Amino acid sequence: MTRKEQKEMRQKQIMFKALELFVTKGFAETKISDIAEELGISVGLLFHYYESKEKLYLELVKMGLEGTQGSEKTAFDDPIQYFEKILNGLLGAAQDQPWVCMMFVLMAQAQRKGMPEEIRQLALTVDQIHFSAALVEQGQKLGSIRDGDPLALSSAFWCSVQGIMEYHAAVPEMPLPKTEWIIDILRKA
Repeated sequence: MTRKEQKEMRQKQIMFKALELFVTKGFAETKISDIAEELGISVGLLFHYYESKEKLYLELVKMGLEGTQGSEKTAFDDPIQYFEKILNGLLGAAQDQPWVCMMFVLMAQAQRKGMPEEIRQLALTVDQIHFSAALVEQGQKLGSIRDGDPLALSSAFWCSVQGIMEYHAAVPEMPLPKTEWIIDILRKA
């Protein structure tokens, strides 16, 4: 393994352990020394990779943002297909990679008041509900999505996804729901 590969591997280890601790203990209660101790490395080595707890958290939020950007490029003929593809991807990832669920928790925490403002403002740029409301409206016109306020329907969908991910982060052995159960929030009967 090259030196560069070792560095990249160490960065990933730090990020995933920090994600776990930020989610379970919260930002304010997690100390850099907690992360270093969990990884069995010195605080100095951790600072070599990330100059502060805030910078590390910011990098995690950026990683979360990257995860949301691909969803806007998902191809579909009917908006209901968009929601199915996105949800299939999320639930599959949640099953195979538990950190995906933790990322949902972290991104929600990052949007709360009391977080460092730079982090909070960046996290607030994720707005799947408003983006998806326009798709709900398109689906209503096509007849595939039920009648109702598009923003409220989009909110019901995404809040359900958020709740599922948060619960699965806390109780990973809990089985995940089937995609169609959540899609039925939107699907016209």
